[in-house]
Amino acid sequence: MPKKAPKKSKSARKASKPAKASTPKLAVKPKQAADAAVARVSISLTVNGKHCAVSVEPRLLLVELLREQLDLTGTHVGCDTTYCGACTVLMNGASVKSCTVFAVQADGSEILTVEGLEKNGQLHPIQKAFGDSFGLQCGYCTPGLMLSTYQLLSQNAKPSEKDIRKAIAGNTCRCTGYQNIFKAIQLAAQSAKGA
Repeated sequence: MPKKAPKKSKSARKASKPAKASTPKLAVKPKQAADAAVARVSISLTVNGKHCAVSVEPRLLLVELLREQLDLTGTHVGCDTTYCGACTVLMNGASVKSCTVFAVQADGSEILTVEGLEKNGQLHPIQKAFGDSFGLQCGYCTPGLMLSTYQLLSQNAKPSEKDIRKAIAGNTCRCTGYQNIFKAIQLAAQSAKGA
């Protein structure tokens, strides 16, 4: 019968195990990491006729600035890809999809949102026309459609149906079938002529 090997003590067993390779650790200073994450940029813009000076992260979208920091929630987020147009605002008179414009890109710009259409408690003719013509249903797309209409009518006071279709091609409505939207835009154009 073969002899058993004598038992090793705990310290002897530890010493006989191969040493583990140590993994180098990254030197991360929490304060520096936090500072880098919140590097902010000061911007100045005019929103609905009011001057705003804010400090934003460079990655902040214009729609997030409007909704979350300026509390202008009429501008909606629908698709985040510019497809639906619910986030449409006017920047220096041109319609833009604010879900794909960085807030820093709007520095020095004049922004108009749906809240800026109303003056002194009176609805803008476009807003009134959409209500009078039942040009909305759930209302989610309506602010973007109104701003696209505003841009259209500022450039073409008497748009044809083809002009209207082209102007709102970047705005998707999933509820109405568009017929009452066309009527609303035509009514807004007539109202603007009479004003």
